[in-house]
Amino acid sequence: MYLEVKNLSKTISKAQILKDITLSMERGRIYGLRGKNGSGKTMLMRSICGLILPTSGQVIIDGEILGKDISFPRSIGALIENPGFVSNYSGYKNLEILASIQNKVGEKEIKSVMEELGLDPEDKKKFRKYSLGMKQKLGIAAAVMENPDMIILDEPINALDEKTVSVVKNILLRHKEHGALIIISCHDREELEFLSDEIFCIDTGEITRSYVVGEENDNSDKGAEE
Repeated sequence: MYLEVKNLSKTISKAQILKDITLSMERGRIYGLRGKNGSGKTMLMRSICGLILPTSGQVIIDGEILGKDISFPRSIGALIENPGFVSNYSGYKNLEILASIQNKVGEKEIKSVMEELGLDPEDKKKFRKYSLGMKQKLGIAAAVMENPDMIILDEPINALDEKTVSVVKNILLRHKEHGALIIISCHDREELEFLSDEIFCIDTGEITRSYVVGEENDNSDKGAEE
């Protein structure tokens, strides 16, 4: 398995946010995390990204232990909570700066992904003047533009119209076909099943159940209610 989470727990200020989570994920699949706000979805994603260290347990990526063998995943694109773009720069300029860190993609690739998501790379509008939907699109573009091995998107379809949701699905399917492991979160069952191959339901920091989309007819969720 490319990603293994083993007995992961996280406690902050005596409150247990994640409770003994164990799961495995492989490349070439899209996994959904579903749960209410505060259920632990975002904290689990942050743990997998290496943004927080667990109180106990391990996150292993391609055989390497986060926080021991590596500080962060070697190849990852992520959109978690509010993306940290420079407010006085345009969308294109922000992506150009991010791309310059590893020099994996250039102007052509940046413009292509922006246009696919309905953003104009020639638009000089500053990021701070972007609508919520435009900010979300730019965050998704930043996460996928370098074709990483792992893509993590926290509530990626917030503020997006139906057409753009379909575009996002096509982008994710393309990366899946190229072998990426993709994790997305959403509180809405229908939208998440539209995008995912397999769903993990989270409630109060625990995985309550998981199922493969299309093989599950049980509507009586024990956790992670919409």
